[in-house]
Amino acid sequence: MSRSHRLDALKTHRRDQFIEWIKGLLAVPFVLLSQPTAIHGNDKSSVDAMAHNAHKRYSEIMGDVEGLILDHIQQQRADPRIPSKLKLLVPSVGTFFTALPLRDAFAFQDERRYISSRRFVAPSFNDIRLILNTAQAMSLVRNGRLELVTFDGDLTLYDDGDVLRPDNPCISRILNLLHGGTRIAIVTAAGYTEAEKYYERLYGLLDAVAASDNKDEFGHKLVVMGGEANFMFAYSSQAPHKLESIPAKDWQLPEMRAWTEENVKALLDVAEAALEDAVACMRLPVKVLRKERAVGIYPEKGVRLSREQLEETVLVVQRVLEMSDAGKRIPFCAFNGGNDIFVDIGDKSLGVMACQRFLGGIDGSRTLHVGDQFLSAGANDFKARLACTTAWIASPAETVQLLDEIAHLTASN
Repeated sequence: MSRSHRLDALKTHRRDQFIEWIKGLLAVPFVLLSQPTAIHGNDKSSVDAMAHNAHKRYSEIMGDVEGLILDHIQQQRADPRIPSKLKLLVPSVGTFFTALPLRDAFAFQDERRYISSRRFVAPSFNDIRLILNTAQAMSLVRNGRLELVTFDGDLTLYDDGDVLRPDNPCISRILNLLHGGTRIAIVTAAGYTEAEKYYERLYGLLDAVAASDNKDEFGHKLVVMGGEANFMFAYSSQAPHKLESIPAKDWQLPEMRAWTEENVKALLDVAEAALEDAVACMRLPVKVLRKERAVGIYPEKGVRLSREQLEETVLVVQRVLEMSDAGKRIPFCAFNGGNDIFVDIGDKSLGVMACQRFLGGIDGSRTLHVGDQFLSAGANDFKARLACTTAWIASPAETVQLLDEIAHLTASN
């Protein structure tokens, strides 16, 4: 194996094979059609012709991928044991809850990102990620299926380590969704047992809901799932912190009821020991924090851990847990929080499904999870793909853009 292949193998946890595959498909017409030696403005007719031809070829490819996804969905339903053509081409591809209108989504993003007009920069990972987000939004809105939107917190609704302040532009968009009948859930790794702690993080949204004309209608239409899948609170205009704790029996999935306290403790014990070993091995300047349903490490204020330290720790702890008896008895999530590492009982697929259950049995094809962490390891939004459709964003600003797209599509539907 060559050195480059070895490095690629080591980095697979930081790549999305489906997006990389589409990127490779689009690279061919880019190479054949781009004219990087020409200077912008010298020959406008040839530049326009190049952009037109590139748009046509890119659209055709996105249409072909759209067809492969539809075939994949049909094969999943007919006999999931037999791989679809897409599964053979991209072995890591997972479940699609809806068809994706990729040709239309490409046209939408091409008008905004001028992908076809570029001669030096090929269609990128981010271009394709945003096209997929738009296609998912189009599919949900066009079919009248958007009944629930779930959000991650850090880097999705607000900056890392920040809170949801009253001036956050996401708030007005979320209120519009609520007014339109869509239910909202914040599914966060923050694992608090008290409503006050969640209010401190989300007060801008909760106060805005309480100040709206329809505040009394939003009870049990806005929920917070904490610790990935461990603590649920629902909006209540009468509660001291505008959130009331929901008894576990009202939202827990059947498999969650089999999680004994003994097994929970055993898993957290193994995770804590693995974290302590990683801390000693790499001499990390951190403290260990044990919670009721989680254990993690965090640095002193003002200290930043490197990405390599965070990724190494996550992968080591995840591997230790996967090989342990405790890790086989209870699902868990080991994730990189940006400047800390935590291991939670359960994961976001279970958290989203618990919200779906509590909010009336909403199907995965009618739910959209919005998050920033979708790589295969150290990313706690990744598992949400098992529960519903997803949108992969890179910042709170992109969340605003996505919600504006949904509003625009809804208005024109």
